[in-house]
Amino acid sequence: MNASLQAALTDQANHELFAAHSYRAMAIWCAAEDFAGFAEFFNKQAEEELEHADKFIEHMLDRGIAPALSGMDAPKTEFKGLVEIAEYAEILERRNSENINQCYDIALEIKDFASQPMLLKFIDEQVEEEAWAAKMITLCKRAECPGGIYNLDRHIIKELG
Repeated sequence: MNASLQAALTDQANHELFAAHSYRAMAIWCAAEDFAGFAEFFNKQAEEELEHADKFIEHMLDRGIAPALSGMDAPKTEFKGLVEIAEYAEILERRNSENINQCYDIALEIKDFASQPMLLKFIDEQVEEEAWAAKMITLCKRAECPGGIYNLDRHIIKELG
């Protein structure tokens, strides 16, 4: 495997692990603030990000590359409210999209046909990921009264799928 693609895929695997860690921290904040629905949603997102990291790692292992996991920064743990947490989720998802697009650009440039289908699946999925993040921001901004927030928390998983 080309060294630049290997580095990009390894970086993305590490970012997926950081995103999982971040979503877990967000779930903890939500649970501590009695937002059980959001806590459940972010716990599911954390699990999904771990699955994504595993897919990048497995792809490299299948091709004879043992990716090096790196240390990671501590995730953000303090938020002013649900709007801020939703905005942070959108930042994580946009960074995922940028990194995956960069991996795909490299795979196209070097004609790494084996990596392209996997990356296209992730590119397609990121459209959905960015969409739920944007919708979450909108919903949180609309539900600024206590009753609205309570109702949104009860239905967030249904709303975002």
